[in-house]
Amino acid sequence: MSTLPTQTNIESSPKSFTNQPEDFEFVEPDISDVITEDDTPVDNLITEKQQRLLTTTLYSSFQTDLPFLATSNVGLVYSEKIPPLVPDILLSLRVKVPEDWSQKQNRSYFVFSFGKPPEVAIEIVSNKIGNELGIKLQDYAFAAVGYYVVFDPLKQLGETILRVYELRGNSYVELGNFYLSQVGLGLTIWHGIFEGKEYDWLRWCDDSGNILLTGDERAEQEKQRADRLAEILRERGISPDEIL
Repeated sequence: MSTLPTQTNIESSPKSFTNQPEDFEFVEPDISDVITEDDTPVDNLITEKQQRLLTTTLYSSFQTDLPFLATSNVGLVYSEKIPPLVPDILLSLRVKVPEDWSQKQNRSYFVFSFGKPPEVAIEIVSNKIGNELGIKLQDYAFAAVGYYVVFDPLKQLGETILRVYELRGNSYVELGNFYLSQVGLGLTIWHGIFEGKEYDWLRWCDDSGNILLTGDERAEQEKQRADRLAEILRERGISPDEIL
């Protein structure tokens, strides 16, 4: 069985996950020089739409009792001395969105502030200079991210479109399937239309392979059910307006 970083309760203080002596006093690191916003232009159209598809479906359809945070292009700050990572998609369970966004440590994912590393980081490859299978693979392991996913829709890094790695100890092992058991979600390539574009999209799915729906897809599904029910009622001589 794989081993992921210990998930700490969201109410825990920072020292509760550091295994420090009881008399240890946590000193918040100096983050004055950490860049949380750099106004860098957005990625290409594929990446921008793909990011939104992956985040919105989690908030629309991820069935979990745990609070979670899903972001795109938000800095992951895991060390005071190392530049932040900026995954295309970040998913962290058992955490809540900070209320006071005026505080710098609440505008990026500071591991010391949230009390734990995220469970999932996804990188969407758009060119060969991102080094997603090189230094980034090592960096995300050092940051203790449970799962590292590389989605390569344009096949910049070879013929393999999707790679999923699980953290075991201090390094990643590539999985033979795309189910993230410690999260309760899978990933799949879905051919369909999103926001008017037909493409092979990366989608979240459950353990049976059913994709997590966007809000629009859920609304359309409910409309189809209502239309079908109305049709059945009419066949039985009942006016749907009297019931629905």
